[in-house]
Amino acid sequence: MSDHELRVSKIRDGTVLDHIRAGQALNVLAILGIDGTGGETVSVGMNVPSDRMGRKDIVKVEGRELNQDEVDVLSLIAPEATINIVREYDVVEKQYLDRPERVVGVLSCPNHDCITNADEPVDTEFEVLDDGVRCAYCETILREDLAAHIGVA
Repeated sequence: MSDHELRVSKIRDGTVLDHIRAGQALNVLAILGIDGTGGETVSVGMNVPSDRMGRKDIVKVEGRELNQDEVDVLSLIAPEATINIVREYDVVEKQYLDRPERVVGVLSCPNHDCITNADEPVDTEFEVLDDGVRCAYCETILREDLAAHIGVA
């Protein structure tokens, strides 16, 4: 990428999420729990030209590295994304997302009758499907708006 195409400055330390499907950056921020109130410095590029994807979104979060739960859920809505860990302005680690077979304790089940919503000491567990996720307890399938179900109810 030439200098005249660089739209967002480099970060010193943190995470750069690149190759996010165009239009998904705000869902990525929701998954990461970033709403502007936590004080993180965040740069977002939406519908940025991409040779590989046509258009893409980019999210840069300074001073934060993602945990595995966050990476697993990101893989559900942005499977093509790459995660770059940056320290002292250099990319020290680059991860390509693998969709996990299951996500545990990350998503809440939308079925109010599910045991995971009944004050029982049970972690939510979802099997990852090609087009969504299925609750391991009540078999409710979530296909859209996964970001709205981040966090256990």
